[in-house]
Amino acid sequence: MKKMMAGLYEIPIQLKGTMVGLTLTVALLTFSGCASQVASKTLQPPGTEYSNTTAPIVAASSAAAPTTAVDRNSQEEPFDPFAKPGEAGLEEYDPWEPLNTKVFELNRQLDRWILKPVAKGYDFIMPNPLQVGVSNFFYNTRFVPRFVNNVLQGKVRGAGIEAGRFLVNTTVGVAGFIDWASDMDLKTPEEDLGQTLGFYGVKPGPYIVIPLYPPFTVRDFVGYVGDIFLNPIYWLALPIIEIHDIPSAIPHYNRTTTSLILFSAKVTEVGNDRSLNLEKYQGVEESTVDLYSAVRNAYLQKRAKAIQE
Repeated sequence: MKKMMAGLYEIPIQLKGTMVGLTLTVALLTFSGCASQVASKTLQPPGTEYSNTTAPIVAASSAAAPTTAVDRNSQEEPFDPFAKPGEAGLEEYDPWEPLNTKVFELNRQLDRWILKPVAKGYDFIMPNPLQVGVSNFFYNTRFVPRFVNNVLQGKVRGAGIEAGRFLVNTTVGVAGFIDWASDMDLKTPEEDLGQTLGFYGVKPGPYIVIPLYPPFTVRDFVGYVGDIFLNPIYWLALPIIEIHDIPSAIPHYNRTTTSLILFSAKVTEVGNDRSLNLEKYQGVEESTVDLYSAVRNAYLQKRAKAIQE
């Protein structure tokens, strides 16, 4: 016990990405023999609050137009990105707006000149069913934080559905590439630590835009980091969080290997998500005059509604 407690004080954190960098290889092997069958099946990837899913660099438009990986668990009313403070429970607090707008524009330019061209090339060579499968796979790997947050909010039914989804999709769905659980009507809203903090009365705090990441409030950013701690992949498989006497698939000292895998995985996830939403993001940017305000309002509405539910 003393050793474990001592280890907890020595947890270094190196936030360099998520999940496994061999995603594309596994996806191609998995789907190569059944692409035609998958193509005929509706494989809509689940949604993420942080996009999750969500491609970080394209935060400029992801909040205003939820990705193809929209919440598949309910028929939501469309968000009004032009809602004014006080409407639809919207609490707008943006004291750092001058800095946020500069970072927001930086993210837009990175998307325009780097991510979008890469996503177009990716979309050209990668069939859409495979892209959806990759998105499903990454969503499946974030099961534990969703399950824990359901429990923390007292949502027993939601926790049970998450457990059922993970069991079905990990086995029958081939490591989560095929979302059979949704066809079995195993659907529940996605929960994260930001929502859990809101559930217990923590105020959202200032709105904040971070380079290469989607928008947050301070509360949601703390929740985002907390969800990384809740995911055992980061201390059992690809350790960026070290706890002595707890083994991991890749030894703690082999940081180069872990970092390369995590970086490759994040690049794959971001590029895949952007590819799935090329037309949607394009439409938002072309039809919106004040994109910063639209994204901010849509994000705050979405988070407020998620917490109310």
